[in-house]
Amino acid sequence: MKSSLQILLLEDDSSDAELIQQLLEAENFVCEITRVQTRVEFLTALGDDGIDLILADYKLPSFDGAAALKLASSARPDVPFIFVSGTIGEELAIEALKMGATDYVLKTRLSRLAPSVRRAMREAEGRAERKKAEEALRRSEAYLAEAQRLSHTGSFGWNVSSGEVYWTDETYRIFDYENKTKPTLQMAIDRCHPDDRMRLQDVLERAATEKDDFTVEHRLMMPDGSVKHVRAVARLSVGDDSQSWVYVGAVIDITERKRAEGEHERLRQLEADLAHMNRLTTMGELTASITHEINQPLAAIVSQSEAALRFLNRDDPDLDEARDSLSSIMADGMRAGEVIRGLRALAGKSGPQLTRLDLDDVIRQVLALARGELLRHDVVLRTDLAMDDRPVTGDRVQLQQVLLNLIMNGVEAMRGVTERTRELTVSSMLAEPSGVLVAIKDTGAGLDPAVAERMFQPFFTTKSDGLGMGLAICRSIVEAHGGRLWVSPRAPHGADVRFTVPLWAEP
Repeated sequence: MKSSLQILLLEDDSSDAELIQQLLEAENFVCEITRVQTRVEFLTALGDDGIDLILADYKLPSFDGAAALKLASSARPDVPFIFVSGTIGEELAIEALKMGATDYVLKTRLSRLAPSVRRAMREAEGRAERKKAEEALRRSEAYLAEAQRLSHTGSFGWNVSSGEVYWTDETYRIFDYENKTKPTLQMAIDRCHPDDRMRLQDVLERAATEKDDFTVEHRLMMPDGSVKHVRAVARLSVGDDSQSWVYVGAVIDITERKRAEGEHERLRQLEADLAHMNRLTTMGELTASITHEINQPLAAIVSQSEAALRFLNRDDPDLDEARDSLSSIMADGMRAGEVIRGLRALAGKSGPQLTRLDLDDVIRQVLALARGELLRHDVVLRTDLAMDDRPVTGDRVQLQQVLLNLIMNGVEAMRGVTERTRELTVSSMLAEPSGVLVAIKDTGAGLDPAVAERMFQPFFTTKSDGLGMGLAICRSIVEAHGGRLWVSPRAPHGADVRFTVPLWAEP
């Protein structure tokens, strides 16, 4: 109860007003009384939001309590209204209570006034608390409904014993039923896609018999022929009567997520196809060099085979020379085999396979493929590979593609250089805290600041016959490995392209 009461008193007798105030103060009420006598004064006083209590005589010369009660009930319905009168009879008192008065006290029994005021104030505070709680509940329900609408998540209840089902508004929206319709389990089954219906019924039947939590994803066939994907999650609890079993759960519209997953898969496949096309394009550019790399060991095999036959066909066979020739044949055969294996891997079309890799070995394989191209363009190769004992996590074919693209770009950048040595440096080193840094440096024309920022954009190229996908694909591959790829100018000439890949971490 408030420490100070603001009381509006409708009373024409000033002595009665003083008596009322004295009685209330004698009962430890701290109150401020505003006394009015006319309808105009009463209406004006009702505009004060601070009024806690209205006390009114029943009959006044120019106004009456019944009319005052009607005005107060309309303007201030939450404020207690107590008649304090000497003329009100039992019938009028009962009628006044029916009209909305809180209580009535006869002036001949004013000792009842303080208890009546205390009771009226307690009831008013209780009503105010209930109203506040109801408003908080409505606000909470509104927030929940909005959150469910935004997240496409509806709630449901299913009493297994009685079969009764409860849906929130969002659940009705997901299943596209009018929320005036009483929901049933069969309504959800009927809305299920025909191809998923038996599976859903099986899940629900097991839930009803085994009394266990369940999660199920299935499709809905909507009245307009469209298809939705939903996910239902339910947990079992005991009903309010402690006898029944009730599932409480949520149904989530995951249609957009499924569509996004499908789109992501299509984009991933497109990216893989572009990467494969880029590998084939690069291999096409290397055709002459690759042919040389294969023909050279094959020619050596034929030559060494003829030599081995001559050594064996002598009257006194020279077994040592024949043995040396056969060893050379084996070495050249392995060299040709490595080239062919590298080509098959690059030409293949498969998904990424992240494994433990010796990155320096991958670099050497790529340099073997590009050796002919380096010789053809008079490029001096320098290597500084320092990661033989530190494996990385990566896809061999994809990293080969990155290295081959960057090496070929370096060779291309030096094609018109005549005034200095064409030099390509490939190095690997530890990059803190848990990665490997690979650098490919050339002595070409360097970076044009006007295009440097666009080099990694898809379809941007400075070559007349280029696709503009090489560097974009390289960056995508490196970032998919958890690394990064960048390029910077090299003093006094050329460019420095670098990328990182993570070190292998034992599972």
